[in-house]
Amino acid sequence: MLAARALAGLVDRVVVVERDVLPAGPRPRKGLPQARHAHVLWSGGALAMEELLPGVTAALRAAGAHRMPVTTGIVALSAQGWFRRWPESHHAILAGRDLLDATVRARVLADERIRLLDGTEALGLTGTGAAVTGVRVRSCADGTERILGAGLVVDATGRGSAAPRWLRAFGLPAAERREVDTGLGYASRLYRAPERARDGFPVCNVQPDPRAGGPGRNGILLPVENGRWLVTLSGTRGGTPSPDAGDFVRFAREELRHPLIADLIERAEPLTEVAFTRTTGNRRHYYERLRRWPENFVVLGDALAALNPLYGHGMSVAAQSAVALREVVRRRGWGTPGLSRRVQRAVARPVGAAWDLAVTQDAFYPGATESGPSLRERCVSAYVGRLLLTATGNGRIARRVTDVTSLERGGEVLLAPSVVLAAVVGPLRPALSGPPLTVEERKRVGL
Repeated sequence: MLAARALAGLVDRVVVVERDVLPAGPRPRKGLPQARHAHVLWSGGALAMEELLPGVTAALRAAGAHRMPVTTGIVALSAQGWFRRWPESHHAILAGRDLLDATVRARVLADERIRLLDGTEALGLTGTGAAVTGVRVRSCADGTERILGAGLVVDATGRGSAAPRWLRAFGLPAAERREVDTGLGYASRLYRAPERARDGFPVCNVQPDPRAGGPGRNGILLPVENGRWLVTLSGTRGGTPSPDAGDFVRFAREELRHPLIADLIERAEPLTEVAFTRTTGNRRHYYERLRRWPENFVVLGDALAALNPLYGHGMSVAAQSAVALREVVRRRGWGTPGLSRRVQRAVARPVGAAWDLAVTQDAFYPGATESGPSLRERCVSAYVGRLLLTATGNGRIARRVTDVTSLERGGEVLLAPSVVLAAVVGPLRPALSGPPLTVEERKRVGL
């Protein structure tokens, strides 16, 4: 939807080909099973989305989404200890994925230049290895096939993208691919928050320690629309949670590094059964490195790089990539030779920032890669770990770290001399002994 919006002002017509029949309003759909789990739209993604759809943040807030100040609104235990709740430096938008999608979808499809062709499956590309001319599609209702001619085809089909197969069919070489798969399984459940905690309650997150050895187990509680908490528990290979609702609280209490989330959900009312998913590995295609790339074809989003959802960067990267698509086409001009290659290289930048954040952590889990973390990943992880430790007791460094984790700035800000020096010095304030909930917040949930 965001790619369609990015192109709508540059061409006469954009056609969105969607296999699902899309619902009216915020309702579940078959092709998005991950919608049942926690999602975060970091400020880097929210700002990109706002560029494409002015007013979308206000529309989300009006529909019940929460604006979370970072790090003021977060109670988080990292591998290095409890983070302090520093004054706001960034923000994130919290809502159920169905609400996020429906809000974006309604605003995009209100544009008369954008046509939705749902209930339709993309089967393959037409054209040659030199230039793509369209896409072959099939109706899911009656099986009829046809060809849609196009001046540009954007593959935003997600983890199931067939782009590698389509490109091979044109005789093009396979792109380099990297996979880092921790075997993460995650289970989620919706709760009705205690009445006094339905507005303004912080996000609560208990993170694993990738270097501790053995499985890493994580839990996050997100306040979402309609006075509800969306709770996602996860574990890497050998330590995944159970899809059994009867085991949900036990896992939160006994398997996580602190029982905070268990203490909270025991005081809330469960509204759903447990949704369970395993398709969570990091996988990146380095299409930007290929020497040959067809004109009129671009790959974006999870089709280009699928990220471990634990870090919450997928939607933000997709939004930033759509902005990059628009800017390159605007700058270079529609139909310019080499345009698709330039777009592919441009979208690799937001992907690379989120990729580094994920794999420098995930590569340490047993079985995540064939050969374990690379030397670069070990060095980056050691430095980031030192920065995170420093951030527990240094607000300036916490802000620099959240510059990057919110995807508002690139990782180069962490290499500034003043940041490196602060990392050498370490935290300026002593470690916290427990979760930094306020007295009022504790009263609101009966802790």
